[in-house]
Amino acid sequence: MGSFVEINDTLQLTTEQGFPVHIFDLEKHQKTPVTLKDVEGMVFEFKDKPSARLFQIDPVRVYFVHNVNGKWLFWGRVLIQSQKIEKQLNVDGSWDEGSWKTSGTYTILNVYDPEYQHTFTLNEAPDDRNYYK
Repeated sequence: MGSFVEINDTLQLTTEQGFPVHIFDLEKHQKTPVTLKDVEGMVFEFKDKPSARLFQIDPVRVYFVHNVNGKWLFWGRVLIQSQKIEKQLNVDGSWDEGSWKTSGTYTILNVYDPEYQHTFTLNEAPDDRNYYK
């Protein structure tokens, strides 16, 4: 008997999972880039990541990605501050073995400038999930 725990070096979030679109908006970023100073001291939350996941923890960097309709857009790097794995219960309160969700908090380590963001995403996102392809 065993268990499945995924180890991630990338925090890839949809808007619903907590990606902070009010700060990280691509169109605005291309005109007036978001900087580390803009998010300094802020702690962000994420939720409902499917599966039991362990992210590298502070001081190790984790890539920060916005999942936009299944396409990955890299924004920079974050430091995980906390993480929690919980059973994913069905509406009726029952549990399907192996159904878990992960949530937590993070701070921003750095934000990619728009040109580097474009280049990094092109080179690092999987081809079938690349925002620019």
